[in-house]
Amino acid sequence: MGTLETWVVELNDIFWTYLLIPLVAVAGVWFTLRSKGVQIRLIPEMFRVFRDKPQSGVSPFGAFTISAAARIGTGNIAGVATAITMGGPGAVFWMWMMALIGGASAFVESVLAQLYKVRDTEPGTYRGGPAYYMQKALGMRWLGVVFAVLITLTFGFVLTAVQSNTITVATKGSFGSDASWFNPVLGVALAALLALAVFFGVKRLTAVTKVIIPVMAGVYLLAGLVIVFLNLGNVPGMLGDIIGGAFGFREVAGGAVGTAILQGVRRGMFSNEAGMGSAPNAAAAAETTHPVKQGLVQTLGVYFDTLVICTMTAFVILSANPTLGERGGADVTQAAFTSALGDWAGHLLTLVVFMVAFSSMIGNYYYGESNIQFITRSKSVMSTYRAMVVACAVLGAIGSVPLVWSLADVTMGAMVLVNLIAIIPLGAVAFRLLDDYLAQRRQGLDPVFRKDRVPGLRGEVECWDASDQDATPQQRMPVGSL
Repeated sequence: MGTLETWVVELNDIFWTYLLIPLVAVAGVWFTLRSKGVQIRLIPEMFRVFRDKPQSGVSPFGAFTISAAARIGTGNIAGVATAITMGGPGAVFWMWMMALIGGASAFVESVLAQLYKVRDTEPGTYRGGPAYYMQKALGMRWLGVVFAVLITLTFGFVLTAVQSNTITVATKGSFGSDASWFNPVLGVALAALLALAVFFGVKRLTAVTKVIIPVMAGVYLLAGLVIVFLNLGNVPGMLGDIIGGAFGFREVAGGAVGTAILQGVRRGMFSNEAGMGSAPNAAAAAETTHPVKQGLVQTLGVYFDTLVICTMTAFVILSANPTLGERGGADVTQAAFTSALGDWAGHLLTLVVFMVAFSSMIGNYYYGESNIQFITRSKSVMSTYRAMVVACAVLGAIGSVPLVWSLADVTMGAMVLVNLIAIIPLGAVAFRLLDDYLAQRRQGLDPVFRKDRVPGLRGEVECWDASDQDATPQQRMPVGSL
């Protein structure tokens, strides 16, 4: 088992260092230049469209919370700590860069997901994502099936087990229990809660995540701000370590610049999922008047995940200055909370871990569901998938998953590669829709899209006929900086 894990880790390093990171960086820079920095230029517009409300389906905010539920998981707590302990404080800087550049990739993939979405069985609901635009825009269903299998394995099964394991480890540590029955009982309890969520459909998922995500984020950010304030004197040195470590000026905990870049980009992508092809599955579920709106909302999600939540984790760890070991995860963050606020803060973090990990399990399930529906509409297959997801929650609680984490890196990397193969040639379609959106905004209108507004769109567009949008009134909006 140890040899297999070593082999997988080495494969990961080669795959990410020499293929994936350069490809992700080139794609992000290209999308940024081609869109004239859409992920920075339209930040005020992101907040405006965030408030849109649909007539019956899932709102942009609802779709945002589904993707945030999958994004904001233990990667924001354990993943950031791992990046710092393995890559040094400089890894934080490269996580920031990954978010800023990756925001353009997130915009493109989410616009494409909206454009090529399909109607779901419930009125006012939709599904879509990379598998769908691979088939409809590129005419490559086989590639869509490959992606659908990869995302179902990674998010539906592997990461569900990982999140369940993280909840169990944190809870067991908080209660100080060594009883042999603790893990199985907690695993069954988690599975029961997850079953209640996954058997009620996408609208029920958004109802759950819209409650969990704001509460989780608020509690965690408030506690983090208190810790940073208590260690305010350490902040200048912390910032110096982040900048210095990013460019090799200083080396902390063995974090040379190459390792800092590798860990920062890798953990940054795992955290915010920009360009990975996962968040577009949630973006496609939204009912909105223009695909660009959801692209902007999902870009904001990348910033919220990395520039807010992950940054707070990094600041807590580095300002409290716990001992950085060779490896670290949630225990490093928990040590920072405990050292700054006392033992009760460790219990608070356990609660936060439960909230973020469980919400991730819900979001992960939805990603798998949407992609299984791409492959087959069989009810028995879907029921089997749901049962297997629930079983993974139990298995994750009773098992050790270091090898599973490494395998998840491989499958996530494969997801990124397949998704980028699709969105790089399709980026021009997203930018044509952006031009249409900005033209309407310059006229002071709330943009409404119909496929006949942009003639010659590539592939089959199902959901944007004139009849779909004629009932939607165009309101005059303040143009602002546009």
